[in-house]
Amino acid sequence: MAYSIDLSGRVAFITGASSGLGAQFARTLSNAGAAVVLASRRLERLKELRAEIDGQGGDAHVIELDVTNYDAIKSAVAHAETEVGSIDILVNNSGVSTTQRLQDVSEDDFDFMFNTNVRGAFFVAQEVGKRMLARARGSAPGTFTGGRIINIASVAGLRALPQIGVYGMSKAAIVQMTKAMALEWGRFGINVNAICPGYIDTELNHQHWQTEQGKKLLQMLPRKRVGQAKDLDALLVMLCANESHFINGAVISADDGFGV
Repeated sequence: MAYSIDLSGRVAFITGASSGLGAQFARTLSNAGAAVVLASRRLERLKELRAEIDGQGGDAHVIELDVTNYDAIKSAVAHAETEVGSIDILVNNSGVSTTQRLQDVSEDDFDFMFNTNVRGAFFVAQEVGKRMLARARGSAPGTFTGGRIINIASVAGLRALPQIGVYGMSKAAIVQMTKAMALEWGRFGINVNAICPGYIDTELNHQHWQTEQGKKLLQMLPRKRVGQAKDLDALLVMLCANESHFINGAVISADDGFGV
């Protein structure tokens, strides 16, 4: 007997949806039946993705969002719920990185990563979480109480890696944030989990794997390969599903064994 997960009737809000993992997450959740809200600073890229998803029979909506702007977060989430409906799923994916040794990190570099990866991710989850809590308490309308929040961390948040130390620090904060939210919000039916991807081939790093440094890194990986964005599809859909109600506070590595 085949087993399938149906997200029809759910609304998913995806940050950092204009490219890479975020765009793939949006395609995947749309294919599973969810209406998807695409949020990012790059509006034109979002519109292209919306056209692609709509052309395949999906239901996609676009919202411009800079997660480093607190007021913009509140406005974007409110606009999404007005236009599409209450948010049932948040994929908290926005993230940035730099590559440098710790002694070379400037104040601007540090703030660049922490403002997006930690501060932005926290306040996006907080704003969506507040609305999920209100529905769970019966003080806000909505047909689905509880919710699913998936924070995108990194294997770099679980182990130290050279030249991306501050990025790893920021993703370690996301791991702890996930656990804290799961602890406080779990009793309201809100499941908060984290995915920690390993090395994934995206448009931002694709050329790197052709360089001498990238080829050396490949040889250090357990199976000498990088992942594809679609390799996270099954894990993402599982964490978004109603059937995952017993999975809360999990920090799941999807790294092809790199962290073993």
